[in-house]
Amino acid sequence: MKLRASVVLAALIVCGLVCIYAADISGKWTAEFDSQVGLQKYTYEFTVDGTGFTGKASANIAGADMESEIVDGKIDGDKISFTENLDYNGMPLAITYTGTVSGDEMKLSRDVAGQGGETFTAKRVR
Repeated sequence: MKLRASVVLAALIVCGLVCIYAADISGKWTAEFDSQVGLQKYTYEFTVDGTGFTGKASANIAGADMESEIVDGKIDGDKISFTENLDYNGMPLAITYTGTVSGDEMKLSRDVAGQGGETFTAKRVR
């Protein structure tokens, strides 16, 4: 019985440490990268709630301004993932992101509707 209680306590401590040490991505981040449709300039704004987050993305894609919703955000230590729901010229696109956070930089890879995508670095706006 003592062993079981010790294991449960250790698991709770580890879970608590993961929450404490989850990367803080709250606020605005900017990124710029080339893609198949031209230069893309993004501003992401994240709202964190524990190990999850939501937000919005404002983008200039090949000269056109767009806004989209960020959903399904997850933070696990320094690892993050989220989905951007973009309406690109009347075509809904789910863009999935994965990456890591280190201080004021976020290394991200994105996959546009399962067709591949770009890898880039976003920087925190101070």
